[in-house]
Amino acid sequence: MKNVRIKANNIELTKAIEDYFKSKIDSLDKFIDSSDESIECNARVSKTTRHRQSGDFFKAEVSIHTAGKIFGAVSEKDNLYAAIDDVRESIMRKMTSYKDKKQTLFKRGASKMKNLLKGFKNDK
Repeated sequence: MKNVRIKANNIELTKAIEDYFKSKIDSLDKFIDSSDESIECNARVSKTTRHRQSGDFFKAEVSIHTAGKIFGAVSEKDNLYAAIDDVRESIMRKMTSYKDKKQTLFKRGASKMKNLLKGFKNDK
């Protein structure tokens, strides 16, 4: 993915974190139309504390803007890399579901057209 912007809140964005996040986001390219040049990905990692709970929690957020749809996911875990993995899985499920739905609608329409053409053929 070309246009990836990663921001960090309450945590230093190191090269290792940035590379790990980009590698996870780049693996989502197979779900996106390669001819779409308007793809934009905004990501944010942050360190938070949950009220009345001990320890730090890390939050990873991703928003992918394509020509047809906007996909977004958020994950909050006690490990930053686990949060990044979880947000990737979540957004991958959403993108797969959308892609499958589009294909199903296309196949359903093609099937109806095929049946319609069969009807014309049988009328002759």
